[in-house]
Amino acid sequence: MFNKITLIGIGLIGSSIALAARQKNLAKHIAISTRSEKTLQEAKNLNLGDSYYSDVKQAVKNADLIILCTPVGVFENIMKTIAPSIKQGAIISDVGSVKAHVQKVISPLLPKGVHFVPAHPMAGTEYSGPSAGFPSLFEGRWCMLTPSENQSKMAIKKLSDFWRELGSQVEIMDAEHHDLIVAITSHVPHLIAYNIVGTASELETVSKSEVIKYSAGGFRDFTRIAASDPVMWRDVFLTNRDAVLDMLGRFLGDLDKLKIAVEKGDGAALEELFTRTRAIRKSIIEAGQETSDADFGRHV
Repeated sequence: MFNKITLIGIGLIGSSIALAARQKNLAKHIAISTRSEKTLQEAKNLNLGDSYYSDVKQAVKNADLIILCTPVGVFENIMKTIAPSIKQGAIISDVGSVKAHVQKVISPLLPKGVHFVPAHPMAGTEYSGPSAGFPSLFEGRWCMLTPSENQSKMAIKKLSDFWRELGSQVEIMDAEHHDLIVAITSHVPHLIAYNIVGTASELETVSKSEVIKYSAGGFRDFTRIAASDPVMWRDVFLTNRDAVLDMLGRFLGDLDKLKIAVEKGDGAALEELFTRTRAIRKSIIEAGQETSDADFGRHV
């Protein structure tokens, strides 16, 4: 599909794109760029690409597709650096989980004749780094594209086809709408997980290690989410602040109702909520977005 793909940043998502693109012969040449010499060497040892660069300007030369796979907080600086080196007709995309902010900082820096199609693959694990990637990461998962209204239909189609070849289902939507959806399906759950694990870590100091020792499934699963890349998630909350605060306000209102139900001993209200949320879990499994294996498929 492309003569040359350049991946800027080579963590979980970047390395998974590299592996899947090579497995499916989607690029003749894969260039990898990252600021960290250690990470670049690790990517080289894993044979993730065909060429490796610490100089991002060199990495993007003659690339047909450039994908930003770094935390969104550095997108603007990267674009300022690479803009003069991007060839006309190239497509720039990203994998950030915030889209309105990305459009705001990237669009004004685009060279003439360069296409920008933001993307968000809804796939991931709690692991990070070049060795965390695997080619089937995107299989059966959604990838949202949020191009501007005046973007090239050819570029949108080509990137849509690229993500479908990687195994994703593709949806095109407005950037603000995307940010609102992921605020409740991804961002707020991560914020809650970080908070619960943080609270437990404080309790741990006064409970003589019993929180860790007797961790049950519920707490274990919160710690999985809370183990995600801290830099990436810091940038997510800073750049999707309005949508997160909106959804967090709704969540806190519902949490207050739940607190009142517990205080009053309102068993009917509790059972009604638990029944409704159990049905949501069933729907997610039926939609193929989760496994029904016992204990979430966890292997001891």
